Amino acid sequence: MVHQSKPKKLPISRGIQSIEVGGQLLQALASSGSAMALKDLALAAKMTPAKAHPYLVSFSKLGLIEQDADTGRYGLGAFGVQLGLIGLQQIDPVRLASAELQGLALRVGHTVAIAVWGTQGPTIIKTEAGPESIYVNIRLGTTISVQGTASGKLFAALLPTATAKAIAGVAWRDAAFQKDLANIRKKNISIVRDSIVSGVSAIATPVFDAFGHIVLALVAIGPSATLDLKANGVPVLVLREAASALSLRLGAPPP
Repeated sequence: MVHQSKPKKLPISRGIQSIEVGGQLLQALASSGSAMALKDLALAAKMTPAKAHPYLVSFSKLGLIEQDADTGRYGLGAFGVQLGLIGLQQIDPVRLASAELQGLALRVGHTVAIAVWGTQGPTIIKTEAGPESIYVNIRLGTTISVQGTASGKLFAALLPTATAKAIAGVAWRDAAFQKDLANIRKKNISIVRDSIVSGVSAIATPVFDAFGHIVLALVAIGPSATLDLKANGVPVLVLREAASALSLRLGAPPP
């Protein structure tokens, strides 16, 4: 009889509990997005003001937070700002999105892609085939139409007007096009059915940086007969969730 040894359990790394507890205050402050009074900050961190105060004193000494002399509210300190800026410089939006693309294709059930705004307009830079039997072939580096594609309209709607207008050209003056852009700004999603290629539809959602600027688009592309374009359909919900998660990792405020 062959006896199989039990797999060894990896040791659980021990942390410093007081730092983890105090970190709840920093997380609460970050989630708020604005300066907070002691009692409100403590409540958000699920602790009493008396327990929270010593942590805030230490964080203030480190420059992670600072207290307004007039209002007494606590906000982000100089060192906290510096750490945030350094973190933003180290983050590559395309790298983060690329790491999610394979799983995204499986969840959406169709081909997915990353589009960025290039020198000539919206450009597809990475794709991942989904499990569907019909594969939508997209050549990397292709500059796509601003007026006729989901990602093109998304960028046109969310980029500065002068930038989008320069690429869109005469299409910018089209009333139907402007109506589409207004709807995209309202819903933060772009959906196109049977536009450039008959029988092919697409969905595009924006990923934002810490300053609220669109940095890339997550796109789902598939046959019109099988790609669900409804607002509550799986592809739309999955793309929205993924784009929101990436935006948060890039420092964008919660929607």
